[in-house]
Amino acid sequence: MRQGPPPSKLVRSAVAGLLLSALAAACTAPPPFAQLSGLILDAKLAEVSGIAASHRHEDVLWVANDGGNAARLYAINRRGAKLATYRVLGAENTDWEDLASFRLDGRDWLLVADTGDNGGLRRTLQLHVFAEPERIGDGVLRPAWTIVFRWPDGARDCEAVAVDAARGEVLLVSKKRQPPELFSLPLRPPRGGGTLVARPRAKLAGVPQGDKDEVAANPELARIRSQVTAADIAPDGRRFGVLTYRDVLLYERRGAEDWAAALSRRPEIHALPLLPQAEALAWSADGLGLYATGEFSPAPLLYLNPRR
Repeated sequence: MRQGPPPSKLVRSAVAGLLLSALAAACTAPPPFAQLSGLILDAKLAEVSGIAASHRHEDVLWVANDGGNAARLYAINRRGAKLATYRVLGAENTDWEDLASFRLDGRDWLLVADTGDNGGLRRTLQLHVFAEPERIGDGVLRPAWTIVFRWPDGARDCEAVAVDAARGEVLLVSKKRQPPELFSLPLRPPRGGGTLVARPRAKLAGVPQGDKDEVAANPELARIRSQVTAADIAPDGRRFGVLTYRDVLLYERRGAEDWAAALSRRPEIHALPLLPQAEALAWSADGLGLYATGEFSPAPLLYLNPRR
């Protein structure tokens, strides 16, 4: 989701101080669910809509900006400092909304989800897959493959995309429809290309909708609370993390069941501390926690610890 231009340096500095104070107050319970890992201060990262942990480089996170920005992928560290910028050739940033990392056939990959559609106008959408760079340093990336797809029954907005490489599928969660819908696509496009049709799988259970007081006081805000803005699958392939504007939801697979069954049960729910326009979520490379940030400048980079 887009927002206006980033604040001035003076305003960013003041907001950074306020965020640090608020987060320090929000993260005091020992041990906290949310810890401040760092701050994303670079002005070129003012609309981060996707984040993914590198499986190739220690202490590296990948981030991407929302639509309206240049087609770029950025490497940052866990403190939020920018390490490198990669220009993307062969793919446009129409409305990039999520980012995923995964390992397939012994190689490390990044998937960029060009799936945003606030106006409900796009007929087709794209998922671009890139080989994760061998080194961290400014460079150029080209898609190794692109999946072109459409929804089965008309346009919808989608900001949450995750990859289950073991099952060879991409999972997508709709944003504005209630309850949120789960769809899937094959991770590899068919020979000869063509436009795929996303397959409906399930509706997400247990997404907080706001209590009666919230609905009475501000129905629009209560509705927005439940909108899904990011998703990711843990490296162990057992847990599915979902981000809304106010909560983190954790679903867990039992035995050999598929994700449709797992997401049909009520999740473990954790309320977020202050995180303006929360739109990016990723499991850490070791699977012990998650990172979250938002479309804001400066943006706090949170480390979330679900196993307290």
